[in-house]
Amino acid sequence: MAGARSVDARKGEVMKQDYLNNLSSQEMGEQFDLLATDAKEYAVFLVDLGGHLLSWNAGAERIFGYQSNEIIGQHFSRFFSPEDVLTGQPEHELKTALADGRADRDYWQVRKNGTRFWCRANATPLLDENKQTRSFARVMHDLTESEAVQAQRQRADGLAEANRSKEEFMALLSHELRGPLSPILNALNILRQMRTNEPTIELAGNIIDRQVGLMVRLVDDLLDINRITKGKLRLTKEQVELRGVVNLAAEAARPFMDANKHEFSVSLPTTPIWVEADSARMEQVVVNLLNNSAKYTDTGGLIRMTVNREGDEAVIRVRDNGIGIAPELLPHVFELFTQVDGSLGRSYGGLGIGLALARNLVELHEGRLQASSAGLGKGCEFTIKLPVLLEPLGQQAKTFLEPGQHTGRSLRVLVVEDNVDAADSLSLLLRLHGHTVQVARTGPTALDLASASRPDVVLLDVGLPGMDGYQVAKRLREWPEFKDVMICALTGYTPSEADRERQQETGFDHYYVKPVNLAKLLELFKMVGPPAS
Repeated sequence: MAGARSVDARKGEVMKQDYLNNLSSQEMGEQFDLLATDAKEYAVFLVDLGGHLLSWNAGAERIFGYQSNEIIGQHFSRFFSPEDVLTGQPEHELKTALADGRADRDYWQVRKNGTRFWCRANATPLLDENKQTRSFARVMHDLTESEAVQAQRQRADGLAEANRSKEEFMALLSHELRGPLSPILNALNILRQMRTNEPTIELAGNIIDRQVGLMVRLVDDLLDINRITKGKLRLTKEQVELRGVVNLAAEAARPFMDANKHEFSVSLPTTPIWVEADSARMEQVVVNLLNNSAKYTDTGGLIRMTVNREGDEAVIRVRDNGIGIAPELLPHVFELFTQVDGSLGRSYGGLGIGLALARNLVELHEGRLQASSAGLGKGCEFTIKLPVLLEPLGQQAKTFLEPGQHTGRSLRVLVVEDNVDAADSLSLLLRLHGHTVQVARTGPTALDLASASRPDVVLLDVGLPGMDGYQVAKRLREWPEFKDVMICALTGYTPSEADRERQQETGFDHYYVKPVNLAKLLELFKMVGPPAS
């Protein structure tokens, strides 16, 4: 069928050409004028054998911008780009049309105002009654609108893909939101036992301050992606002692510093510095800057953070000896999606949104965030400046820590969790209930601790970096002495059927979704029998 259509098309072209060849010069001119007048969406004009314009239609006037009285008689090469003129494309088009009966090609063409547009040009020789070429008809179609439609379609496809990515992000977000809930719930249980001046209450309070604040902001801000992209972030400001915020940020960033073997130091003033701020958001800003320095500083680098009061401003400086910032990039480091080093040779990860968000947050605190660098390879410094407040007056309440009620015998528990707050709060809570607890942050460390001191219960996070929880559980079950040890999986994801099957394959006794209910966990511990003799 396709072949038949192709044959019909060729016959049609032959018939059309025969028709044109049989027309007289006068008839051809009349036919062309009729065609050109109606073809307002196309530029249609005649050129002589030398390429000079003989006629000009309304479509050509619309597309190119020339009136007929100012263009007729000019050479049609003025519509070509300078580079095409230099390589002889106008002459080549006419030669091709003369040799092959037509010339079709897509070009960049130039309007009267100098702007370029992408078009499709067709040149056809016109014959006189003696079958001799007397001129060329050139028909041109502006493809710009077609490309705009294509770009719009691509944009629609991109939006659809972005929407799919958003849905995937929301699924991941539901997991990430569960993570902080575990230390929050554990710390709340600790607070219920308060009856003493034990210093551990400070640790529990700090955990709650960090994680509750984080969760509130995550729920209020991160679940609404549009608010994030539009910068509509809400702050809950209060009088905050800046040294405490900086200390929390330093502790939050320290694992990343240690992982990269950086020499990290913090210098704080001896006197308090009070600011009006959202403490969780300001901690987020400082953590962002510290992690940024850690990321863009080679292993074993130097990172220094200082806090001072300079006049009426509180000043936080984060300085490193990392890769630095090129002078031409420095004015753009706080713009969305800007990468400090976008080369293929180095990859530091990230989406290029952290610094933009940090500046946004600082400005919402009526402060300034600045960056400076002496150039590539010479490190950089980020400076936060905030207006200071007078020290507020307030009373400090005393709290007391009361050990929890012991349930069953004291067990040896191994907590394997890479989230520092989650691990520390859970271990503290279990110790309050009379259990002996060891903590491991990684799979290999967990195996070392387990082999050195066989625990009665292993609470094992599935999503560990490197060696995950499934691998750790499988290795433990391979050891004869761990045949009867209770191993419980902890996860932020809602388990699927595949997860359940994998749980059985790797030897988990129980599978808990974070946050783990303390009462259920303590009840489970009652079922643990004495170690095998």
